[in-house]
Amino acid sequence: MTLVWALLVAAVTSVVVAIATGLVAAPRLEARKKRIGEAHAARDAFGTHLMTVLSTCTLLQQLPQDDPSWTPVLRERLKAERERWLQQLDDATRWMIDHVATYAGSWPSRRLIDFAVAYASNARMLVLSEREEATKLELMVTLTTPVQRQFFGFWWTRARHYHSDRRVFAETLGRLAPDEPTTP
Repeated sequence: MTLVWALLVAAVTSVVVAIATGLVAAPRLEARKKRIGEAHAARDAFGTHLMTVLSTCTLLQQLPQDDPSWTPVLRERLKAERERWLQQLDDATRWMIDHVATYAGSWPSRRLIDFAVAYASNARMLVLSEREEATKLELMVTLTTPVQRQFFGFWWTRARHYHSDRRVFAETLGRLAPDEPTTP
């Protein structure tokens, strides 16, 4: 009889624990799993958009401006391609500024969060600026390269380039700042 009683108590206890876990812990764990998955997906998308910015800027820098030997058809096609790449650059920086809270907030340190936010806001403002296209592309590459390396490079390259990346980023931000008006 004691064996039956012990088995019955064990069975009831396991059922109660399973029900309590299912009602209390499982929903919280599922919600947490979803939030963590969204944060990692946003980080991956951030990395993809950084690579889009770098590759698009490089393509635009290498695209010849004009050649007298080009036919009007080729000239029109290259103009359309340039516009398409500029739109990709616009779309990438727009996504980064629109989703900065999702991916930047997922990093554990304030330093990384501030770095991601500073990049997203300055990259977007650079795309919207009225600078010459060549200057804009050069500044965008200079601004994006250290960010891409620090967030998505191998750990040994992040460590090796940490100080130089921060310096280049700060110098580029200095170049982006509008000139101070001189007072007489």
